[in-house]
Amino acid sequence: MESGNHRMEKLGMENLVETSINIIQKFQSESGAYVASPNFPTYNYCWFRDGAFTAYAMDLYGQIESSRRFHRWASKVILDRKEIILQAIEKARKGLTITIQEQLHTRYTLDGEDGTKEEWPNFQLDGLGTWLWSLQQHKVYSNLEIPDDCLVAANLVADYLSVLWPLPCYDCWEEFPEDIHTHTLAAIYGGLNALSIMDGKDRSRSLKQIQEFVDEKLVYDGYFIKKTHSYTVDASLFGLAVPYGLVAIDNQHFAATMTHIEKSLRNGGGVHRYPTDTYYGGGEWILLTAWLGWVYASRGDLEKAGELLLWIEKQADTNGNLPEQIPATLNDPNYYQPWLRQWGQIASPLLWSHAQYLILRKQLQS
Repeated sequence: MESGNHRMEKLGMENLVETSINIIQKFQSESGAYVASPNFPTYNYCWFRDGAFTAYAMDLYGQIESSRRFHRWASKVILDRKEIILQAIEKARKGLTITIQEQLHTRYTLDGEDGTKEEWPNFQLDGLGTWLWSLQQHKVYSNLEIPDDCLVAANLVADYLSVLWPLPCYDCWEEFPEDIHTHTLAAIYGGLNALSIMDGKDRSRSLKQIQEFVDEKLVYDGYFIKKTHSYTVDASLFGLAVPYGLVAIDNQHFAATMTHIEKSLRNGGGVHRYPTDTYYGGGEWILLTAWLGWVYASRGDLEKAGELLLWIEKQADTNGNLPEQIPATLNDPNYYQPWLRQWGQIASPLLWSHAQYLILRKQLQS
């Protein structure tokens, strides 16, 4: 009789790609939105960032219609809020304060509504930049023209990001709203650059300004830092090079950043978000482990990338579900039980985890 671990290894090697695609398809709404996690009430929304990476993963595996449906959903969400966006752009150009009501949100209900009115961080710019990047990738992998409504929405977002990028906002973990975040700027840079490749418009001024800000304000002692007013690293800094391309993968500051991340955020098989993370105790995140593997694969370290892929596959449950994080080598174990009592078990499946796994798997295949 096979052991449980052996069965899990076989599931990972033989079926987890198919299972991941099926999970993503199953939990894509009729509207086109990808739910972040179907079994975790707090995550019953679609985030632009999560959805953008998920759509990209589906494009990589030939699931073009699934990706296209997401991009049509995202475009409708944007176009439905055209007046809000234009007002925010006008006020930002005049140096006026933009209120919460005038900010474009980062997550919406699956039907494209604003959702909860409770106090919940929603001003995050990285997801919008990631969507622009993903839309351009969709054009590449689908070999189809981008619909006009998507292009109109994308240009609205680009204009919005081009003037709002210097503003502090929440980071991709919905924290630290008083700061400007390196990953956020990288995502905006990657999105604006991708859209320029797609539509030929000159956005070099904004791109140069973002790059100069990162170089001047977000490098400390030779490595990139998490945010302004900080000297620490964050695993989301992988995005500086892969996939957003703000810096080359052999950039010396990025190489130093990778060294810091490997030393401070890898205490076990997976990758932590940042050193003081206490969400569910601060465990090892599936999607970040896959993202690290993506960086390794992109620079030719295929053996290291393959080891991370195998680790991820072993974290799937008997149904092939990948969670948000694994409660291993916790930053602070004292926070694990309080989060369990407050919100229940760790989110699983998390579609972004499955998407990042698929991306890494495809990188190793190619």
